[in-house]
Amino acid sequence: MRVTVLGCGRWGSFHAWYAASLGYEVTLWGRVGSKNLDLLRETRTNEYLTLPESVALTDDLTAAMAWAEIVVISVGAQAFRSLARRLSDEPLSGKKFVLCMKGLELGTGKRLSEVFAEEAGDFPTAVWVGPGHVQDFLKGIPNCMVIASADDALTENMVEIFSGSLIRFYYGRDLLGAEIGAAAKNVMGLAAGMLDGLNYGSLKGALMARGAGELSRLVGKMGGDPMTIYGLSHLGDYEATLFSVHSNNRRFGEELVKGHKFDKLAEGVYTAEAVLHLGEKYRAELPICRAVYEIVASHKDPREELMRLFLRSTKAE
Repeated sequence: MRVTVLGCGRWGSFHAWYAASLGYEVTLWGRVGSKNLDLLRETRTNEYLTLPESVALTDDLTAAMAWAEIVVISVGAQAFRSLARRLSDEPLSGKKFVLCMKGLELGTGKRLSEVFAEEAGDFPTAVWVGPGHVQDFLKGIPNCMVIASADDALTENMVEIFSGSLIRFYYGRDLLGAEIGAAAKNVMGLAAGMLDGLNYGSLKGALMARGAGELSRLVGKMGGDPMTIYGLSHLGDYEATLFSVHSNNRRFGEELVKGHKFDKLAEGVYTAEAVLHLGEKYRAELPICRAVYEIVASHKDPREELMRLFLRSTKAE
């Protein structure tokens, strides 16, 4: 099996390492001038892992795509449309695509599978989401994840190809719900970090219950299965996103309320606005997502917004 991974950051380099560990031929692509790619070329290591010599490294997109049977994509959600547009110029027939990102497009609220179809075309496309951190996987700590697509046969094929002792996959039958849930859990991660920064971690129980509830209502109004939110793509990912020291979204929220700068990518910052776009479109109330957006984008007082959200209103459970 020939696998090309597009994107050489934390998750892209992990997916290349993981595919190689399963015995596949792997090429890892990064854009021209990528500091991540330059470091891997020089040392074959980054702050997370060491790539085996069998993984080929390139900044030539045409060469990376030419021989691939399966293309795994792991880039920032907001950079994905431009990459998908570049891919439309490549011969894509016969290839299968797996999107390993969690986000929604800013400005449109579109799911990443929708973006890919619009720019690259209608090709077999699955998403790979769910809990797990590179740091834990590299220590040999296993986890459960989910692969979802609009085609059950494709889902089952990708699960078979990527299953190993480190990751047990579940079949996702609701692509829409899996993508919305995976993206929106990062917004809940920001909120969790804010609570940690304010020493209100005990409110994470309320955050989990109410967060899953508001997202399930949104997915239902969009035509997906509301119960998907209670699976691995969203609620099942809360431990890794709301509690883990490795969660960039949780850490961003915590550092924000402490007045510190956090430089690593936290997709929830963009997703908060994108998911509110969907809430307005489908007339779904998203009070937690709105509170997070007001804090991050409008610089509202975190303590005031979160206390208003969790402690000042009386609501039926």
